[in-house]
Amino acid sequence: MPTFSVTGDVDPFLHVSLAQGEKIYCESDAMVMMEAALELKGKVTGGIGAALMRRFANGESFFQQHIEAVRGAGDCLLSPKLPGAMQVLDVGQRQYLLSDGAFVAASDGVDLKVRTQNLGNALFAQSGGFFITETAGSGQVAVSGFGSISQLEVTPGRDVVIDNSHVVCWDSTLRYEISVATSTSGGFLSNLVNSQTSGEGMVLRFSGQGKILVCSRNRAAFLQWTKGPAQ
Repeated sequence: MPTFSVTGDVDPFLHVSLAQGEKIYCESDAMVMMEAALELKGKVTGGIGAALMRRFANGESFFQQHIEAVRGAGDCLLSPKLPGAMQVLDVGQRQYLLSDGAFVAASDGVDLKVRTQNLGNALFAQSGGFFITETAGSGQVAVSGFGSISQLEVTPGRDVVIDNSHVVCWDSTLRYEISVATSTSGGFLSNLVNSQTSGEGMVLRFSGQGKILVCSRNRAAFLQWTKGPAQ
């Protein structure tokens, strides 16, 4: 199986080592360097329908880069679109849901599936609209966050509330719902006013048992800035 590791302290690279015949796929334009034994192709992963779903769900490019060790073992360096930390996750016994722009790369045994969200999360969350990306299969997947990344553990009876724009990914076993404020009292209108006056914005409330990765800076603000002013 390809070996993923994060190298560097500031805006690190993802270093991938592949044995002959092994392959990975990554977000478009992620490849920075690869050895001559490797071959890179742009492909529509999973067919046109799946590519369109991932495009709407997770802001990914329609075409992804596929890197394969066709002439012997080789290494490559990848770079994420977000300036900041990366983390490598083992997928298999645990699966994860990914926020917009978090995906960097995955080994060939990992699939990115698209599933629907409930109406409330779809309308208010910045995590894919009506669709959200979930990992499947087994292997490794690399995700990135804006700024540094920290891991949180959610346990039964101790719900966690996180600003929506700081969530990178979370364990698929966790339950989550969108809210306009951290307060559990008051009606929708008063919570909406409190959300605006406190600068809180939308938050996600997680419950159950599982892991969440959060980033230190506001992903949504950065992604909006990279798109430039509205035309």
